[in-house]
Amino acid sequence: MTDNTFDVLILIGRPASGKSEIIDFLQRMPPDVRRRVYHVADLDVLDDFPMLWAWFEEDHILETHLGRLRLHTDDQGYFLHTDLWHLLIERLSLEYHKRLRDEPSYHDRTTAVVEFSRGSEHGGYAAALPHLADDLLRRAAMMYVRVSFAESLRKNRRRFNPNKPDSILEHSLPEEKLKRLYGEDDWDALSAGNPEFVTVRSIGVPYVVFENEDDVTTDTPDLLAARLETTLGRLWELWRAGRETSAHSLQAH
Repeated sequence: MTDNTFDVLILIGRPASGKSEIIDFLQRMPPDVRRRVYHVADLDVLDDFPMLWAWFEEDHILETHLGRLRLHTDDQGYFLHTDLWHLLIERLSLEYHKRLRDEPSYHDRTTAVVEFSRGSEHGGYAAALPHLADDLLRRAAMMYVRVSFAESLRKNRRRFNPNKPDSILEHSLPEEKLKRLYGEDDWDALSAGNPEFVTVRSIGVPYVVFENEDDVTTDTPDLLAARLETTLGRLWELWRAGRETSAHSLQAH
């Protein structure tokens, strides 16, 4: 790791909660400011949406052009098998391991941002997080972007661009699908036991909540900058303390 930046930042929350806007804001930041103020190095974004969208496209090609059965989704765009949600998370870990394989000094300059949404209908975060690899989790800090379902629905409508359904910043879900898949969210239940750490298997991952019901991620860069500085600053202190505790424990053994 670098002296002042996260190795891995897990960024989760409902669709249209503001996750992609936070990433876009950080990517536009001068690197020295991003490192000093937000504790984020060069961003390498591992997002399961492009993988998921590729499955939709492949199923359409198989059915429409090749006369084959769909592999991943039904004709309404719902997964044929629930564990395909977990496959996406496993793929994120695989992509992370490829980075480490190809560049042993990866974290000297890079913060891996692992982004995804999970609703209770397909297992929630309690089911998804255990599919991240141990070495990723041990290096990770987590930020949950909190919005109500009503706010997620409002922003989902607002950002819809029918000409770019594959766009990270402009994709949208049909409202019926959004309600079914993401109407219920298990974050509060998952984090209820500890205000600072979520335990995944036996690994404690420090977390913070970025409150965004007032939508500071849309057209209010000064408000976003201030809230993100405060929230990531708190997460940095938790993460650094956890890393130091782990290092001391290893030395003791």
